[in-house]
Formats: sequence, structure tokens, C-alpha cells
Amino acid sequence: MSKIQDNVAETLPKCPTGIDGLDALLEGGLPKGRPTLLCGGAGCGKTLVGVEFLVQGARRFGEPGVLITFEENAEEITKNVNSLGFNLNELVAQKKMVLDHVYIERSEIEESGDFDLDGLFIRLAYAIDSIEAKRVVLDTLEVLFSGFSNEATLRAELRRLFRWLKDKGVTAIITAERGSNGTLTRQGLEEYVSDCVIVLEHRTVDSISTRHLQVIKYRGSAHGTNEYPFLIDESGISVLPITSSGLEYSVSNERISTGIPSLDDMLEGKGFYRGSSVLISGTAGTGKTSIASSFANSVCQNGERCLYLAFEESTGQIVRNMRSIGLDLSPWIEANLLKFHTTRATMYGLEMHLVVIHQLVKAFQPSVVIIDPVTNFLNNGSNLEVRSMVTRLLDFLKMQQITAFFTSLTFAGGFEEHTLTNISSLIDTWLLLKDIEVDGERNRGLFVLKSRGMASSNQIREFILSHTGIELKEAYLGQAGVLTGSARLAQEAKERAEAQLREQEAMRVQFNLERKRQMLENQIAIMRAEFEVEEAESLNLLKQSKAIEEQLEIERNKMKISRKV
Repeated sequence: MSKIQDNVAETLPKCPTGIDGLDALLEGGLPKGRPTLLCGGAGCGKTLVGVEFLVQGARRFGEPGVLITFEENAEEITKNVNSLGFNLNELVAQKKMVLDHVYIERSEIEESGDFDLDGLFIRLAYAIDSIEAKRVVLDTLEVLFSGFSNEATLRAELRRLFRWLKDKGVTAIITAERGSNGTLTRQGLEEYVSDCVIVLEHRTVDSISTRHLQVIKYRGSAHGTNEYPFLIDESGISVLPITSSGLEYSVSNERISTGIPSLDDMLEGKGFYRGSSVLISGTAGTGKTSIASSFANSVCQNGERCLYLAFEESTGQIVRNMRSIGLDLSPWIEANLLKFHTTRATMYGLEMHLVVIHQLVKAFQPSVVIIDPVTNFLNNGSNLEVRSMVTRLLDFLKMQQITAFFTSLTFAGGFEEHTLTNISSLIDTWLLLKDIEVDGERNRGLFVLKSRGMASSNQIREFILSHTGIELKEAYLGQAGVLTGSARLAQEAKERAEAQLREQEAMRVQFNLERKRQMLENQIAIMRAEFEVEEAESLNLLKQSKAIEEQLEIERNKMKISRKV
């Protein structure tokens, strides 16, 4: 908290509401020990905000609360908020909350004469003291003051009510209906005597209904001044105070696979940076969803979670279609590693989509978020509005180190290196799918238009979807440029035939050499055999000659001996 905020906290104690996002824009919560006016039209969520303020106080902050209703009785209120996970009966049993319905019938009041708030103060004081309540909600002011026909008396009692609550030291929320003449309230006085005024509005634009919240006034404290969308769902109320998302987030050097090895090769063989933003754009039918699904499959194979927001197809349709290219996503859904959130983009406004994505990310804790396609947001706003919304979404995801993967539809005949939502400058890695039409057939090509922080491939690869999966063919260049489809197949067949001929010629040459070698070796063997025969004959002759010579010597010796005798 900043030094300025510290100083504010010292002078103006805050009472946290516990409502997701609301305390952030209130810079700590409602003014502690003072009344806050919560005004708005019918059905904008005033009662729910008040009830959650009490429930969160009892559950999280150890502050019991009192709910005084003038319209719905305790049983009706209890049933209405039970769907939000608020068990009021349990809190009442634990003496953490008092529910009291005050029935006011104007005709009966008029018959009985004068009417003031003394009875209410006695009843309210008893409820507060019985559980030492720190929080109070009065719902709604119009019903309470319906018994006042004299405007001067009404104003006096109104001032007396706010003063009484201040003197009691409880942090109070008082709900009120908006005035019909554009004023915040019907009496036009409540907002002046309140320390804090919050306006709720339920607005419908282009058939899209969105609830908005705005802090109109907060004495002694800074606060968010914009209008913020808020969501009511099974987990309660969520407000999205995104106004100052910056670029102060850490980055990762870790890489995650795209799920397609040949695409990884185009990205230094490693894939995307974790926590980066990825955009794949292309015309209809070029395979954007298939690449997104392959990425989701790869993420889940690594044991990580992937949140897939689809705005054109149902979960079953995507799962079925991906089976045609060898991807079975259903095991990951069953293992709670892959979560699909499928809805029409026109279901909410842009800001509400942002709120919903925040909630989904918070609940599911994914490492990757896929939005398919982001161009569907254009149904809810202009290019500028979508870009603003996506910018805030990207900042949020990058702060969480979550990899964001967007698909974007482009139209044939348009400028390819352009997205309808003008978000390309926000993207770290941009893959572009394009149709390549050659010789009367259309094929898909993929290239990396940009990829920050890595030396990516500059080649255009043919992109093939088949029953065995996704394959990016090596770049094949012909005289007219990159060859795809049947032209590439014909060129490959031609090169294979030429290679086969070269191989056959090499085999023929090798065969001839081998034959000559065998002939030479045979000749050598024959010559060696002839040599050995001649050698043997020569040795035999030498041996015989030697034997004869030895015999002659013996005979000569015998003759010599005989002559001496």
C-alpha cells in the first residue's frame, strides 16, 4: 500500500466488504462506522450486494451483521441467496446474523396517525446489541419511508436515520431505488447525507445486458471513479476494477511445445515462451482451431491445465472434429486438465467477458488460455473497444504467467498481415495461415510472421491435416516458388524417380566392378595353382637330383676304398 494510502487508512478506517474486486476500487472497503447508500433500479443487485457484505463480514472478518428488510421476508431472502452459497439460516443459528422483516403498510399507518422511526431504532438497536453487530443493511429505503406523506418530516427522519447509524458505530449499507427524473434516489437527499454512494445499473445495449457499478461519492478517501461491470453467479458478486494494468510483470525463459514437432522446429525447435501471447490468423477453414487444439493437447500431456474459450463450436463438436485428425481431447476433459467454456460472444458485453474470464482463470488455475476466435468479440464492440479489452486481458494473463493463445479470422481477399481486432502489435508470436492456390487446387501454408525473442524460421511450410494429425511439410521450392499439394507431390515423384535411376546406375557400376574383381581373383587363383604345381615339380627334381648326387658320392667312396686294398 502506498504512503498516501497509509495516511488515508490512519484517518479514515475502512470496512472491507469481502466482495471480489469491490474493495480494490474502494481502496480498502466502505467507510467504517458510517452509512453507505447503495442505489439503483429494480433487479440490478442491490439486495445481493448488501447480503454478501453481511455474509463476508460474518465469515471472514468476524463481524456479525443485521439485515432489516422492508419488502421481502426472511424466508424469501434466505431462499433467494441460497443459490449463491449463502446459508443465512446457519449464520443466524451461529448468532453471526440477525434477519428481521419489518412489515410496513401505508394505509394502516395513516389510520394510526403520526409515524416516525423510533420504533425502528428500538428494534434495530435490540438486533445489533443481541449479537454485537458491526454491520447493518437496510433494504430498501423507499418501503421504509412509504409511510411518510409529509416531505419535511420525511427529510428530517432521513437525516435522523443516518445520524443514528453513525452514532451507533455500525458500518451500514442502505439500499434505495433510483429516482425517475434522473436523480440517484427518489427523495434526492440520501446521497447528500451519505458518506459513500454507490450506484448500480442494469444496462442493455444491442440486446446485451450488463450490470455496472460506480462509486459516485466517498468522503475522505480516493476511489476508483470509472464504471465497472460486475457479475452475479453461483459464487457471489465479482467486480472487475481494471484500470491500470501495466507492463511490470516477470517473463519466463521456459519454452513450451506447440504440440506439433515440425512447428516447434520453426520456433528454434522449442516452441512458444511460457507466459507469452500467441496469435494464429487465417481465413475460414485453414486449421486455426486444429492448431489450437493440438496446443491444448500438448499442454495437457504435460500435466498442465488448459482453459479453452470457444465462441463458435460446442465442446462436443470440437472434440468430435479433432478426432478426425487423430486428437482425442476427451481424456483431458475427464481428468480436469482441459476445461471448455463455450458460449456465443453475444451472450455478454466485452467487459462482462473480461469478468467471466477472470473468474474462470481464478477458479481453474490454467497455465494456458485459448480464445477461439478473438474476432467474435467484434460482435460486441468496435475494433478499438475490443483492442482495449484484449489489452487488459493480456496484461492480466501475463501477470499470472499464463500463456495466451488467440485465433483470429481474416477474410479472403483482404490484407493478410492484418487482424480485424488490431491486436497484432500486442502479440509476441504471430502465426499466419494462408491459402495457396496452384494449378486449380487450394492448399494451406503456414509461416511465422513474427516471434519476439527467438530466431524463428522464415520459410512457408505446407500445412496438412490428415487422420494421423497435423504435419508441416518441409519447404519445397519450384521455379514458380513454394510448391504445395499435387505440384509438390509431382515434384517429389519426379525427384524420387531420378534418384531411383541414379541408384540403379550406381548399382550397375558396382556390379561390373564386382564382376571384374571376381574374374581377376579367379585368374590369380589359377596362376597361383599353376605356380604351385611348377614349384612342386621343381622341388621334386631338386630332391631327386640331390639323392642321385648322394648315391654317386657313396659309390665313389666305395670305389676309393676298393682301390686301396
